[in-house]
Amino acid sequence: MTLAPLFDRADFRIPEGVAHVCAGGETPFLHRHDAALLRYAADKSAGPAGRDAMQAEVDQARLRAARLWGVDAADLGFVGAVADGVSLVAESLDWREGDTVCVDPDEYPSVVGPFAMQRRPKVALRFTERRDPDRYARAVDAHTRVIAVSYVSYLTGERLDLHALRQVADSVGALLVVDFTQASGCLPIEAEVADFAFSSCYKWLLGTTGVALAWWNRARQPGWTPTTAGWHSLALADRPDYAAGVRVKPGGVRFTRGNPPHTALYVLAGALEYLEAWPAATVQAHVQRLTTGLMERLDAAGIAFRTPREPARHGPNVCIDSPHAAAIAEGLVRRGVYAWNGHGRIRFSFHGYNGGDDLNRIMEALQAEMGALPRE
Repeated sequence: MTLAPLFDRADFRIPEGVAHVCAGGETPFLHRHDAALLRYAADKSAGPAGRDAMQAEVDQARLRAARLWGVDAADLGFVGAVADGVSLVAESLDWREGDTVCVDPDEYPSVVGPFAMQRRPKVALRFTERRDPDRYARAVDAHTRVIAVSYVSYLTGERLDLHALRQVADSVGALLVVDFTQASGCLPIEAEVADFAFSSCYKWLLGTTGVALAWWNRARQPGWTPTTAGWHSLALADRPDYAAGVRVKPGGVRFTRGNPPHTALYVLAGALEYLEAWPAATVQAHVQRLTTGLMERLDAAGIAFRTPREPARHGPNVCIDSPHAAAIAEGLVRRGVYAWNGHGRIRFSFHGYNGGDDLNRIMEALQAEMGALPRE
């Protein structure tokens, strides 16, 4: 396939001759982030003026993230990780005996754990059937309070029809909580289909760990209030009168209980500015030429993969199940292909810095590694 990278590879810390296809785990760092980290160090050392500069950087990250998702910046906030944001939602609900949360049995732990850990009362998980196109509709009932999903599966690369899920949630009066981590930054995001939406920032958003996007759909859930707070999320006077009661600030800023993660937000603001040069639909089209191109080559080589073939049903990942996944992934790295291993599968994840040459490297290395496996 003759397909040049969409991004300039020289903008990233990608070693020469390497096919970096592990965006689902970690993307390479942008060189521009070096300056962002130094700017944070200078602002942090500059006293009150520096704190003003730090807040301006937080505001920039919020505006750019909201623009990417097509939402009101006032409703978007930041948490340390997706699990933190989902936990805020899980802890805020008035759970009743018998309530359930509908999840796929292969869902990411950060989406499931906050609900599974509820104890007062204990919340039961209701599992869907794997690979059934109508599995969520078949799994919910009148006791379902939440449907919690990843838009794109970290395990299989499957992409869900969120509009269909919205209808399923509404049919039983459930919340729809969506993790966009495996899509945000490479696919168009329709956050407004969800009641609450989250995304890590260290993958396709080209940021770093320590911060995740958190969005609250105020139009659908106008009365939502978290049940925990801190100095940053509370609306307090200079000398708070706690005896008079406390209340949280309006908007998405209520997600951030303590200091915003400034270091990560300096990086994120620069990453989002970089991504703004390409519409999300352009990145999606580029990435899916690579995913479908890899699938065609895997078919020709007789190598099975788990990811749905149809572009409308997959994101930027192609996943191969194998009992030898760890050994194959290690061998791929030695051959200059950075893919992701885990959970008994190898995952190839594409972004704008990938091109057709990377497919050649992947297939050459993958066939060599699989050919070297012991015959069973």
